[in-house]
Amino acid sequence: MLWVKAFHIIAVVCWFAAIFYLPRLFVYHANCEDQTGRERFKIMERKLYRGIGTPSMIATIVLGLWLVSYSPSAYFSQGWLHAKLALVAVLVAYHLYCGHLVRVFRDDANQRSHVFYRWLNEFPVLILVAVVILVTVRPF
Repeated sequence: MLWVKAFHIIAVVCWFAAIFYLPRLFVYHANCEDQTGRERFKIMERKLYRGIGTPSMIATIVLGLWLVSYSPSAYFSQGWLHAKLALVAVLVAYHLYCGHLVRVFRDDANQRSHVFYRWLNEFPVLILVAVVILVTVRPF
């Protein structure tokens, strides 16, 4: 179980690295004015989303479910896990929305300013804080 937990934590760290950095790329991409720069951002966004973010998300979910499978009745009787899983579902939706934005930028269809993406970049921080507190403190 400790090996599964270790790899779960590694996957979570990689996933969060991707979802922290991808919206930052959107900020820079939205500000970019030259075609060469825009093409470079498209490549970076696609590779980050497909090559790091999505595989890390899948590994996080699979390994998390594996951990719960060791004692499902014990875990599902604790409220903190329900709250954590709800936050993970929100984070998956956020991840998928970022994938949508990768396609929007790919198609040169972005209509939002860099300010929107700066705010979007802050959202996963709130999820991370809440999840770490739930897992560590287990308040309910």
